[in-house]
Amino acid sequence: MSFPVHTSSRRVAVARASLSGRRAQRGFTLLELGITLLVIGLLLGAVAVGRDLQRAAANQRLSTDFVQGWQLAYEAFLSAQITRHPPGDDPADPSGKVNGGSTELCGTPMINAFLASGIRLPEGRAEGQPDRQVYLDSNGNPQEVQVCFRNVTWAEAGDSVGTYVQLPRNVMVLKGVTYSLAAMLDQQIDGRADARFGRLRDVLYAGDHLVTTGQIWPLDDRMAYGTTTPDFRDEQQVAVTTAYFLMTQ
Repeated sequence: MSFPVHTSSRRVAVARASLSGRRAQRGFTLLELGITLLVIGLLLGAVAVGRDLQRAAANQRLSTDFVQGWQLAYEAFLSAQITRHPPGDDPADPSGKVNGGSTELCGTPMINAFLASGIRLPEGRAEGQPDRQVYLDSNGNPQEVQVCFRNVTWAEAGDSVGTYVQLPRNVMVLKGVTYSLAAMLDQQIDGRADARFGRLRDVLYAGDHLVTTGQIWPLDDRMAYGTTTPDFRDEQQVAVTTAYFLMTQ
């Protein structure tokens, strides 16, 4: 025997089911969406800040352990020689110029010259490559800096205000430095970022004795590797230049 279902009870059940369905399909409110976007923004900002801090720390290590390490190696080489001739110079008839002033001293010949004098070299990117080190540019892409030494024409203050003369000077050659790295090194070495004056200069301006005004570094991190035009794509390697670091002798 079946019992009739009251119409009112059936209506209540239908209403409850309809209300439950509306609640399940309601979605997010504007406040909830705003909070979600804020959290995502904070997370992305934290990741970007962390990446910048990590890159800055890596550049700092490159400066102190690699560049300064080679500077100390050069000074130790001079101290180890009776005639205090620079690497590659003729000890029997020293000219005071790296490699006799002819060409730059790089790679295996440079490394062997230091090792033969018992000089301990900085750690490089790999075994047998103490003259090279890897770092990340501002786009997070790998770059390689290489150290060489040579004698170049260097502009120095003349005998009157605002005049400069060209003199031969021994320098450390830093190949493959980005604007960010060059500016950071320049700030540490000279206390300001200037590509024309100070002990760290761009290859284009090291011997410029006719211009008396400062010069910013001739590239920035918007330029892609191998070009001089802005390129804002993150997948691109950043443009690099060559810098000269003046040695004491």
